[in-house]
Amino acid sequence: MPGPRSHEVGPAEARILMHKSRQVADAPVGDLATIRGLSARGPAGEIPLRLYDARAERGPGPVVLFMHGGGFVLGDLDTHDPFCAEIARLLDLPVIAVGYRLAPEHPWPAGVEDAIAAARWVAGSPDALGLAVTSLVTCGDSAGGNFAIVVSLALRDEPAAVPVLAQWPIYPAANPAKGYPSFQDFGEGYLLTHDAMRWFDDCYAPDPKDWRYSPMVKSQIGMPPTLVVTAGLDPIRDQGRAYAAACVEAGVPTVFREARGNIHGFINLRKAIPSSQADIEGCTEILKLLIAERTSA
Repeated sequence: MPGPRSHEVGPAEARILMHKSRQVADAPVGDLATIRGLSARGPAGEIPLRLYDARAERGPGPVVLFMHGGGFVLGDLDTHDPFCAEIARLLDLPVIAVGYRLAPEHPWPAGVEDAIAAARWVAGSPDALGLAVTSLVTCGDSAGGNFAIVVSLALRDEPAAVPVLAQWPIYPAANPAKGYPSFQDFGEGYLLTHDAMRWFDDCYAPDPKDWRYSPMVKSQIGMPPTLVVTAGLDPIRDQGRAYAAACVEAGVPTVFREARGNIHGFINLRKAIPSSQADIEGCTEILKLLIAERTSA
């Protein structure tokens, strides 16, 4: 694509570029019965949230907690609006997106602390939510996939008011401190690049030994049923593969899917890459089965 790269223009301009790319590359939000803003009390103030639901009214049940990608630096509730609306329709579940704090203004662990706090708030079914939450499904893409895993670990070790029923990390940054072959194989020419990843890491400034950045330093035993999806032409593809393998080794019921021939970020590229729709639909069908198995047990 022509034009400057995110790491060449700085965070503020890069965020504008990401918003502009949505208009060109992503599908429209479409019709939905409910889209409304919420906020949760976080460690540094209010955390903006957005609720998506295909139904105007709903009884007690699971809620999907979604954390957006963007290298811990980019993205917000608006950039992933179309995807959240789509999975709310496909899953027929409420989806709550988390607008966590971004680096470099708020380096690690600010964003992931917001994600954990939001999960605990939603799990408590506060009156402002207007839903009776019986369980959570953690979900996120890329950096948000990292957060989905970390939130599941946090709630495994210190349970919230309701359990995590399943998790769906999408091309997750699951083991960012370790190098894998896909980083070299697809680091140029497939949207996400070496230079961008190094810039994201510099902005985020994490502790690579801490589980809140590198969740695979912890055992995955006792984690909820897991659906991991990777993109075949993604520099962080192998991190997702490794995470799926770690879940299997830990005895976690795990489904692994790879969107062959697709690239990092495909959930936001349904207009530019129409096959992404089928990749998303295939995942939601599996996630519905995982959820049904848990809720009927």
